[in-house]
Amino acid sequence: MKKILYSLLLSALFFSCSSDLEDLNRNTKDPSEVSGESLFTGGQNALVNQMLQINVNFNNTNLWAQYFQETTYTDESNYDQVTRTIPDNHWNVIYLAIKDLHESARIITETDYVSGEDIANKPNKLAIVEILTVYAYANLVETFGNVPYSETLELDNLLPAYDDAETIYKDLIRRLSEAVNTLDESKGSFGRADVIYRGDVTLWKKFGNSLKLRMGILLSDADTNLAKITVEEAVNNGVFTSNADNALYAYQEFAPNTNPLYASLVLSGRHDFVAAETIINILTGLDDPRLPLYFLPTDDGSYKGGVIGNGSPYSDFSHVAPILETPTFPGNILDYAEVEFLLAEASARSFNVGGSAREHYEKGITASILYWGGTVLDAADYLSNPAVDYDLAIAASSAAVPWKEVIGTQKYIALYTRGFEAWTSIRLLDFPLMAEPVDAVSGYPVRYIYPIAEQTLNGDHYNAASTAIGGDKAETKLFWDMN
Repeated sequence: MKKILYSLLLSALFFSCSSDLEDLNRNTKDPSEVSGESLFTGGQNALVNQMLQINVNFNNTNLWAQYFQETTYTDESNYDQVTRTIPDNHWNVIYLAIKDLHESARIITETDYVSGEDIANKPNKLAIVEILTVYAYANLVETFGNVPYSETLELDNLLPAYDDAETIYKDLIRRLSEAVNTLDESKGSFGRADVIYRGDVTLWKKFGNSLKLRMGILLSDADTNLAKITVEEAVNNGVFTSNADNALYAYQEFAPNTNPLYASLVLSGRHDFVAAETIINILTGLDDPRLPLYFLPTDDGSYKGGVIGNGSPYSDFSHVAPILETPTFPGNILDYAEVEFLLAEASARSFNVGGSAREHYEKGITASILYWGGTVLDAADYLSNPAVDYDLAIAASSAAVPWKEVIGTQKYIALYTRGFEAWTSIRLLDFPLMAEPVDAVSGYPVRYIYPIAEQTLNGDHYNAASTAIGGDKAETKLFWDMN
């Protein structure tokens, strides 16, 4: 009898538990649904981290801009893109960020908010997601050329076709214009879920217009008429006007939310990077006040950069300034100094943006020096240097287009640590000149080659894209890189 009762008890217990097996397998510490706001935060974080990353497995652009030189393993300084499959990693991170942003927009669109404020803020949230999505896609086009675009978000299509890069870029400008025009500055947006602007719609509008300015300038040689229209619209609608507008991602004190520079320079416990001779030579040659703000002197008090592509022992060369090794060093993805240099370029191209090329050039230099901790007096003294004075530098230049050398060099200095933007500016203006690495595996890379995974898994579309751009080579110039 006891055995029968025991069996009945076990059966009852099993039946009761089996009806809730799904609950037993659920992780109660994780939410069953993710909000659109949380996905926006995650997408924003992934995107900004990748743009600022100096880990050689993910981002080589600070090496290609020759701000840093590797100490021991020099493959990436010598333009090797294959050994660590860097293009694959960049491609995957950016597309995953785009998909997070897309899903964020879908959930926000479908969410029935209860709060009147949340309901009113929904259009602004969607516009900001769109602006950041345009930023991400623009980077892919500027990095690879033709990429999947129109079929990217089709869930059942694992092998998307590639779209024409110029067509994508022009469509992104259209999307960006529509998103910026949608923003209502009288209403809010993401609040604390936005780690860049804390939901400040006015600043997002300035960011959108400044991004539009940047994209318009990039088209200057490929489609001058559209570039002029795009740039002038952006300026008329309001771009950055001071360092207070800078798009700075607010990192935190402790991992995993620290600046990725801190992760590579400090948390890794490694000494993989020193200053590169290219940036050191430019700064010392101009007696630039940012030199001690960017780097530390060697033991003998001099500043010394590693030879490009050559092993450079950590103890023998200048190191990055301590501020770059702080976990909360802000993540800069677009700033006022860059905007002023873009306006200087626009003025030099005779676009109607107000002010002369010299005026914007000087504002860009001053903004950069102040941002990095210099003073107004530092900037004034520097601008009086004959090698920096705009008109004197133009007269002294032997370049075919002197303003490209003068503006391009100072823009490059101001973009320090922002590898992708510096690399893009170098490709567009062809200044400053980059040193040839000692063991270069290619000419100066003007694009990332396509991911190996795309070559093996999406072969037909990869072959079509490769043929369309003129070959999947590091030296294949993209549609906007005309000179």
